[in-house]
Amino acid sequence: MATPPQKIDVILDILRITVRTFPHSPFAASLLQQYQERGFLTRKQLEGLMHKASKVHNMPEGKLATLQAIIQKMPVRQKSEAPVSAPIHEESLPVRIVIASILEKYPAHKRVLLFKAKYDTHTPLTKLELDELLRFYKLLVLKDSKP
Repeated sequence: MATPPQKIDVILDILRITVRTFPHSPFAASLLQQYQERGFLTRKQLEGLMHKASKVHNMPEGKLATLQAIIQKMPVRQKSEAPVSAPIHEESLPVRIVIASILEKYPAHKRVLLFKAKYDTHTPLTKLELDELLRFYKLLVLKDSKP
């Protein structure tokens, strides 16, 4: 009965040669440990291994070429560019003035105090909240200032 052919593990061979060449390298040792535990390395880890293994003088060129081919076959995950958006909180001079003028006349107005707290923590006010704030301003400040 014939024994099954052994699988050749190029990555493990490269890791072992690299660890033997650089015995005090924590990077190479941790890659070897991770590979033995999980059975795979990420693309970035393999790229780091390629960089480290290319410094080994007695590394067979065929193994480096195979590692390069393995890296090139792996998918590249690129983070998509975040869309440019408006700032979370734009300094709005009229809102600050409206809140201040209402609180100047009615310092204990609970709803306006809530709007001020939201404004001070840079939480944007919704359209309904802005409309409500302007309504308070018209009722409380503009009405009182008219002769």
